[in-house]
Amino acid sequence: MAKITFITSDNEKIEVEGESGSVMELAVENGVEGIDGDCGGVCSCATCHVHVASEDMAKVGPAGEIEQDMLELDDNVNERSRLCCQIEISDDIDGITLNVAH
Repeated sequence: MAKITFITSDNEKIEVEGESGSVMELAVENGVEGIDGDCGGVCSCATCHVHVASEDMAKVGPAGEIEQDMLELDDNVNERSRLCCQIEISDDIDGITLNVAH
């Protein structure tokens, strides 16, 4: 079980918990504003772009090559950018904070 905190563009904090699947799926299921997941989680749209809290980067790891290519198409990218469809829910990411990038 992992607890994940999303911070929306309106600074609303939304805490959710999940056991499996992607962080994007969890966000969509819980109505997190700004996480659309238009492509269904296949890393082809960047509508689940988040900025990982700096202290949590080691937990989620770096973006893969395909994910980096998708992020290059987004204007709001920084060194902590990830597509949350590419972050799998596990005990390893428990407690992370993600700022919705859109």
